[in-house]
Amino acid sequence: MEAPQGGFTFDLCKRNEFLQQTGLKMPLTKKTGTTIVGIVYEDGIVLGADTRATEGPIVADKNCEKIHYIAPNIYCCGAGTSADTENTTALISSQLELHRLNTGRKSRVITALTMLKQMLFRYQGNVSAALVLGGVDITGPSLYTIYPHGSTDKLPYVTMGSGSLAAMSVFESEFKPNMKKEAAIKLVHKAILAGIFNDLGSGGNVDITVITKAGAEVLRNFDKPNPRKFRKPSGFDFPRGTTVVLSEVVTALDTKISVTDSESMDYS
Repeated sequence: MEAPQGGFTFDLCKRNEFLQQTGLKMPLTKKTGTTIVGIVYEDGIVLGADTRATEGPIVADKNCEKIHYIAPNIYCCGAGTSADTENTTALISSQLELHRLNTGRKSRVITALTMLKQMLFRYQGNVSAALVLGGVDITGPSLYTIYPHGSTDKLPYVTMGSGSLAAMSVFESEFKPNMKKEAAIKLVHKAILAGIFNDLGSGGNVDITVITKAGAEVLRNFDKPNPRKFRKPSGFDFPRGTTVVLSEVVTALDTKISVTDSESMDYS
């Protein structure tokens, strides 16, 4: 049997359909809950992320950090399982630190990219880390996406996560090459807001990191688009009677202790 000469092959689709007919329950697709973006501007890279961490339908953390430190000139946004993204970026960051100490040179973005993609490919997607890697080195600004299976892309603007489509719509309509810093930050901010307001898995605040030859500027909680309306500086203040009392039971407690009981009590 000759191998197909290009084009699509649907052998696996037929196989999956056959397995479903035999009663095998197919695994569900994994869905990330994040909006992470990055763009290349005139002098460097601007990365952005939301701050919501979800646990199924529950918001586990409203203000987590999704932009991770890799090197002084390299940062990485993470989507997927929080533990996987944090430990993956921390592991590569420590290896790059050892490399800088050994060579006395600044880390290159392509080095971090190669180490990250080789690690993720080794685990065949079982490490749920979708990454946006950005940095500036002697070759200039570089921006990459890294998928959980190890495949990568190099583009002038990228988005990942469940809010990526909303963020990409902003980039595709408003991105321009060689943007100024203020315009780039404004565009990244708008893209993250699009993810926050159009994706249930994204929310919280907006984090932005700007990377140039001079170093990185971390703008933690750059914007807080969803303040709680009823919270006051002194705490919650609900007047008596706000919640209706449906029933009330009063039980009298015997607080008297006899001399005999008090002598037998052990206070040690």
